[in-house]
Amino acid sequence: MTNITRIIKEARDQARLTALDFAQGICEDFIELHGDRSFRDDGAVIGGIGILNGQPITVVGIQKGRNLQDNLQRNFGQPHPEGYRKALRLMKQAEKFGRPIVTFINTAGAYPGVGAEERGQGEAIARNLLEMSDLKVPIIAIIIGEGGSGGALALAVADRVWMLENSIYAVLSPEGFASILWKDGSRAMEAAELMKITSHELFEMGVVDKVIPEAGLNNQNLLDAVKQEIVAELTNLSQLSVEQLLETRYQRFRKY
Repeated sequence: MTNITRIIKEARDQARLTALDFAQGICEDFIELHGDRSFRDDGAVIGGIGILNGQPITVVGIQKGRNLQDNLQRNFGQPHPEGYRKALRLMKQAEKFGRPIVTFINTAGAYPGVGAEERGQGEAIARNLLEMSDLKVPIIAIIIGEGGSGGALALAVADRVWMLENSIYAVLSPEGFASILWKDGSRAMEAAELMKITSHELFEMGVVDKVIPEAGLNNQNLLDAVKQEIVAELTNLSQLSVEQLLETRYQRFRKY
């Protein structure tokens, strides 16, 4: 098994910690909130409020399931537009009350079904990109498994974008890339090598700001490590004025 094959397999492993695991693992008294106040609740997106190191924060994440039944409820981690609108509702609420935002991202991409398109999938994603760029509170985004396309980017316009070591982040899946480039989805691993989708490759290119090691860590150790990193970074970001925060975020994405 090549290294890229191993990383993709681990990134997609159903046994990986989910967004909800991280929310409940790093926060005290995490309370999940539901619904976009327009259409319905989307099980593929979780969000709520918790206490981190004595400070209230808002956590939003894209949730995959651990088995078939759970994945059906979570739509295999592929959000509908109402999921992105729920996320934005919670992030705007966080801004209103001055709470930092942490997002946990694990999705192959936004759901591409007809119903999702009819309800404005593209607009919902674009709205999140626009609104997140101007939120007046610190934002940390962490890729914890797959970070696929605009469906992932809709929660990743942040002051700091991090990846777990065995995660991937790309404009589309290696299978989709191979199908477009060579009309042969079986060449996915070859495509993955060309795409530069691993955490260390993206860190070297400056696309992500930090790689969080996973080697040798059990789930609790990993939760503790992520919690420690978030607490330290939020302390740093809290020293910035709103003007500095927004300008730094703007420049971060302008450099691409």
